[in-house]
Amino acid sequence: MSMFDKNISAEKRASLEFAEESREQEWKYPSFALKLFHGVVDLPLIYPFPKQSEEDKAEGDAFLQRLEKFLKEKLDPDEVDRTGIIPDEVYKGLGELGAFAIKIHKEDGGLGLSQVNYCRAIHLVASYCGSTAVLLSAHQSIGVPQPLKLFGTDAQKKKFLPMFGRGVISAFALTEAEAGSDPRNMKTTATPSEDGKYFLLNGEKLWCTNGLVAGVLVVMAVTPPKIIKGKERKQITAFIVETNTPGVENVHRCQFMGLHGIQNGVIRFKNVKVPRENIILGEGEGLKLALMTLNTGRLTLPAASTGIGKWCMHVARQWSSKRIQWGHPIGEHEAIALKLGYIASHTFAMDAMSWLTAAMADDKKKDIRLEAALAKYFCTEHAWKIVDETLQIRGGSGYEQASSLKARGVDYWPVERVMRDVRINMIIEGTSEIMHLFIAREALDPHLSRSMPLLSPKTSIPEKLATLGKLLAYYAVWYTKLWLPAFSAPDIHPSLAGHMIYAQNASRRLARTILHQMVKYQQKLESKQSVLNRLVDIGTDLFAICVTCSYADSLVKGGKENALELADLFCRQARERIENSFRKNQANSDRKSVAVSKKLLKSDYAWLESDIIK
Repeated sequence: MSMFDKNISAEKRASLEFAEESREQEWKYPSFALKLFHGVVDLPLIYPFPKQSEEDKAEGDAFLQRLEKFLKEKLDPDEVDRTGIIPDEVYKGLGELGAFAIKIHKEDGGLGLSQVNYCRAIHLVASYCGSTAVLLSAHQSIGVPQPLKLFGTDAQKKKFLPMFGRGVISAFALTEAEAGSDPRNMKTTATPSEDGKYFLLNGEKLWCTNGLVAGVLVVMAVTPPKIIKGKERKQITAFIVETNTPGVENVHRCQFMGLHGIQNGVIRFKNVKVPRENIILGEGEGLKLALMTLNTGRLTLPAASTGIGKWCMHVARQWSSKRIQWGHPIGEHEAIALKLGYIASHTFAMDAMSWLTAAMADDKKKDIRLEAALAKYFCTEHAWKIVDETLQIRGGSGYEQASSLKARGVDYWPVERVMRDVRINMIIEGTSEIMHLFIAREALDPHLSRSMPLLSPKTSIPEKLATLGKLLAYYAVWYTKLWLPAFSAPDIHPSLAGHMIYAQNASRRLARTILHQMVKYQQKLESKQSVLNRLVDIGTDLFAICVTCSYADSLVKGGKENALELADLFCRQARERIENSFRKNQANSDRKSVAVSKKLLKSDYAWLESDIIK
């Protein structure tokens, strides 16, 4: 018996098994978010809220001051948007600042800054120019430096890391025309030479950010299959490829809705000779490398989203104060006031999640795969909504381009550009849909791990009976505890205690609901994505409530008393969403929606597409 539904296609089963084999199998360190999905709010893991040391902050402050000064003097984001070009002097200047080697150790030619300071840098740049933020982030979060730091050999680090301190840019080449969220469809191959000393790389990669200006790439390619547990398994391997190697060709620069300045394109590899020593982590370990790199790599997206949220808050506040309609500033009209409240409260929550997860990455004593995914999903979704609300508050001026506003001599905040730039964040480094599935799989892992012996055909009958006995004993105690209510929230500020008590009880309710759905759907649960999505959304908002309360508590102790107001409003809004998701798990229109979609795909409603130009 498999953990997957027996009725799914062989192709889907193979893709699921391939992804399953590539994920991290163990939880070596504690995870606050994982426990949250299982009915436990382990507050000491996030409280007191981590505080950046004075020394680390001072080092970051000095770099951020230099970076901000340089960008204001040398970079015009609206000109980048108009021309699609980040000037050469900006590339050169960023290299001289060390902005392409922010986290690389000083002995390797980098700045040696922490993850928190790196995220602060991306947060700053994203509030000014989305294209430049992506240039820096794609290079350092998922490009060569991060996997090299995590998995590179000493020889690899010695050869490649110093390049980035000199301004060399890198990129990550994974996606192909037919291989997006399902990497098993990958066609790019790496064929070993007869003597085994090198590989010949052939294929084409799509949407390779920075690829057209990169000096070095991480390229994922299919290497010869291996027999694992009696079955032939496809192997994906990660290679470091220098772009000046014969056979590497930039084929096309892609043009997008936003981020007009990024050098993203199609790269072709034709008999590219890559030394065996350029393999990172190991043969067949490419997808595992990608997933583990993204645990930390994703953290720049919450930071960037928060920077954008703060910029929108600044714009919305100023415009809502100075724009007079019907005899009052528009911010005093309730319809706008509600939008402003949402922008402020959710920007605060995003701030909390960004700095907590970045600090966790520096701490290296917590498993952050779930926390990073939750922060990425939450912050990118709400950043989009915040930008949308900001544009609505600005009205026609929000829809008008900054250059046109400037020509008219009025406030020229580029809200329209920011909206185009920010939309991609819900797609890159895991779409929101993939984030739902990833979070759900990791959250369910303890349940699946306990029951796996029962599902394995290799487990003997006595072993299965023993496992069943252990499961019954464990769940009898665990499930009973989930019905015990929480009445207190020690340590947290008294005005936030009610929200933390709610989080504890809702966490237990979520854990019960997850178990109920697993029993109800069993192996079909994987396909019940609407159910999984709601469970993940509940867990995401519960995580946000806990983190926001911890953050507010720390700020109050630092003298920012009104942080409590932002935390309180956010928690109230998040609780409304949570209760709505719980209700929808009981009563919804999922079946009707799926039924209509099937008929739509069969063209049953094609008549509704009439009277348009096709």
